Amino acid sequence: MATQQRAGQALRSISTGRHFRRSILALMVGGGLLWASAADARSFGAGIENSDWYLSDSVFSCTLSHEVPGYGRAVFSHKAGEQLTFYLESDLPLMRPGRGLLVVEAPTWRPGEATRRLGHVDVSDSRKTVEVGQREAMAMVEGLLSGMAPTVTRQARHDSDPVRVRLSNINFRTPFEDYRRCVSGLLPVNFEQIQRSRVPFASGSTALSDGDRRMLDNIATYVSADQTVERLLVDGHSDSIGSRIQNRALSEQRAQVVADYLIKAGVPESMIIVRSHADQFPVSGRAADNRRTTIRLEREGDNKEIRRADRGAGAYNG
Repeated sequence: MATQQRAGQALRSISTGRHFRRSILALMVGGGLLWASAADARSFGAGIENSDWYLSDSVFSCTLSHEVPGYGRAVFSHKAGEQLTFYLESDLPLMRPGRGLLVVEAPTWRPGEATRRLGHVDVSDSRKTVEVGQREAMAMVEGLLSGMAPTVTRQARHDSDPVRVRLSNINFRTPFEDYRRCVSGLLPVNFEQIQRSRVPFASGSTALSDGDRRMLDNIATYVSADQTVERLLVDGHSDSIGSRIQNRALSEQRAQVVADYLIKAGVPESMIIVRSHADQFPVSGRAADNRRTTIRLEREGDNKEIRRADRGAGAYNG
């Protein structure tokens, strides 16, 4: 009988201990202060035998990806005209949406080395569960190059235990050197940045500024690299000051000065459609906003109908 009582007390003690540990973890996860030993967490990460990094390179983007067995992929991405970013891609929704923790820690074979906390990260419900910007991404790269392991921890989707995703530094250095060479050869801009661009003009002027020329040079460089760009629509506009005849001529000159510069920079003349609209399509009540030439790039598969000149002029410059 005494033996049965002692056994019952032991079982209750174990159950209480488990409940206490899970409660503490839930509180710490909910407050964003994630802590757990590797034994308490569901850990995902590549080992020595399957740790690989793969580079995908072009003049448009450079990506360095790493398979995380059982979880998905870790990707460093650098798009032309933008900064380095990092994201985790999950095959299954294993983490609960909310606030996770990003650290750089020592691998298991380097015990005692201090963990560096990089801060909290947002864990989303999408396939890209975690995305961070240049500052955190560069800190992760520095950690990998120094033999450390960037790690994301967040509460599991269906219980209070933590899920840990660790990046392996094994076989990282050589692909990263190739990645750096790729980045040095990226175009100065990407398609989204120049798809709709704008050149502003002073009153009565058709002169291009140095900034305008740099923008047009970037457009020409991009067009020469992207064979899917089929044509450029160049539309000249004026404000409503002055006569309609004067404004028509001024808007035509503004469109032509932009087209001429693009042709001189290497864009085939056959790709450029030049139009002038005087003050027909104002974008605001401010005269300065309406004195402009817009450039729109169209790719294969875009609507072949020539669109109206008052739709979708972006603001690459101004």
